[in-house]
Amino acid sequence: MRHLTTALALAAATVLTTTAAAWDPEPAPPSSVSVKVKPGTSKGTGTLTPIAGADRLLAPLGVDPACPAKIEIGLRSDAKKPLYATMQVELDPPLTASRSMLTSYLPPGYELGAKLLVAVPPGTAEGEYGLRLRTPSKTLSVPVEVVPVDRLDNGGNLALRRPVTASSQHVNANYPACSIVDGDRSSNGWAGGNGWNDATSRTWPDTVAVALGSARQISRVDLYTLDTERYPAASVGLRDWDVQAQVGGQWQTVAQVRGNTAGSVRSDFAPVSADAVRIVALASNGANDYTRIIEVEVR
Repeated sequence: MRHLTTALALAAATVLTTTAAAWDPEPAPPSSVSVKVKPGTSKGTGTLTPIAGADRLLAPLGVDPACPAKIEIGLRSDAKKPLYATMQVELDPPLTASRSMLTSYLPPGYELGAKLLVAVPPGTAEGEYGLRLRTPSKTLSVPVEVVPVDRLDNGGNLALRRPVTASSQHVNANYPACSIVDGDRSSNGWAGGNGWNDATSRTWPDTVAVALGSARQISRVDLYTLDTERYPAASVGLRDWDVQAQVGGQWQTVAQVRGNTAGSVRSDFAPVSADAVRIVALASNGANDYTRIIEVEVR
């Protein structure tokens, strides 16, 4: 019983530690603990069942290595007693995964989960590769489709997975600029690879630009800033900014936002033919006054 109590305490500590790192609006390194455990009811079958957050993973070619493809993986224990649960992670080369194993002490019915990052090295051939999650009793196969950015189904979002350049990036945490075009609008991954934080507190302007690959007809930009229940946009989010389009090699301001307190803002403007879009951040809400952007979409 003492071992089970200790395991449950460690599991709870894992969840609390991970959550604190994700919600902290201050520039700070993300927690090294990335595994989460949650309770459930055991079916008593004795099996360890692999789990994946999607039935297929798209891994685009040529993206910034700081923003690899990602998928949630895990396993569930339906054993009758607590045990050390282990799952092997296998990925067809030359693709590489952020972990080769997922393991933890699990009570009956509990699930173990973690984020898996899948990197596509330069020169990788297009096509379908295999991701396999293996427990002693079961194997779950998840196809990984490697495609060029131009062939991604972007849903009309011309910024998806396009190259990003920023005026600065905080060096003490995981706030890559490329994450603002990874398709994830959620603030839950803040300080853990989803969202950009500049490096110049209370110094303006800050800029982040998205190259669209070629001249595209655009008339709308959606911006998502840090916004959670604990850290709402009205306290820590971006307040004032300009939306600029690069037309014929020159930046033109096509929309302006002032006094924002919302987590997302849609800016509509007269259509222009642009090969890049830039956000010029001018002020944030709160005393910290950093620029915090989760996602930028261009249509």
